Amino acid sequence: MERLVSPKKTQEIVNKYKFKFSKSLGQNFLIDENILYKIVDGAEVSKEDTVIEVGPGIGTLTQVLSDRAKRVIAIEIDKKLIPILGKTLGDRDNVEVVHADILKIDINKLIEEKNIVGDIKLIANLPYYVTTPIIMKFLEEKVPIKNIVVMIQKEVAYRMQAQPGTKDYGSLSIAVQYYCDPKIITRVPCTVFIPQPKVESTVIKLEVLSEPRVKVKDEKLMFAIVKASFGKRRKTLLNALTNSELGFDKDTIRTALENSNIEPSRRGETLVIEEFARLSECLGK
Repeated sequence: MERLVSPKKTQEIVNKYKFKFSKSLGQNFLIDENILYKIVDGAEVSKEDTVIEVGPGIGTLTQVLSDRAKRVIAIEIDKKLIPILGKTLGDRDNVEVVHADILKIDINKLIEEKNIVGDIKLIANLPYYVTTPIIMKFLEEKVPIKNIVVMIQKEVAYRMQAQPGTKDYGSLSIAVQYYCDPKIITRVPCTVFIPQPKVESTVIKLEVLSEPRVKVKDEKLMFAIVKASFGKRRKTLLNALTNSELGFDKDTIRTALENSNIEPSRRGETLVIEEFARLSECLGK
């Protein structure tokens, strides 16, 4: 089948199957070939790779992925798109479409059931409303993926790669950078989609680390500290953590901060991830 990425072909498919875009599912189909190849090139897809694609839509990105990858497992939540994908990808022997909600399935079990071996990459044009839950599901559940290349809302991408002391730096920055090295590949204008979203997008690559960036005994405690530290950005660390749900009194927190070589008067937005790790180790004793 000819490429689906052109505006003409995409509209033809939409009209042919009388497809109605769902705002609740955040459906926007990419119609720019240059952006398509930036996604695939950025992920460095090769014949050694199995790609998990979330939200294939009508199969625009899936076509190019199947040309480059060994296998593509495309997971689509919208049952109305399943028969369309059967037509647009019917000639692709290395593509399997799975009708499922990515947030509700056991991805590691899926990998085992599909007998996926070798490098695995997550590549997707993600719906904005579930961007963070999907990415964090793959990372927190320790899915054995080499990298993640996704198109997401520009502001979210900037928060993922933000550094300490900047306005975008926050809990999401720490969560992503705990597991990955983030790198923005390209900005994407709203004009390259049908229908056009109201916000700009960005393609970001998350190179997954072989081990988390820092070692801590209690990940849950560290991320609770991170959340509390950014909960009230204007407050000092001492006050923000004392007035949180962590359950430690002010003297305990002060002592832990001092033992971590962190001034109690600092704000959470100034701490690097290694400092959050030291603080969680001190508080967890």
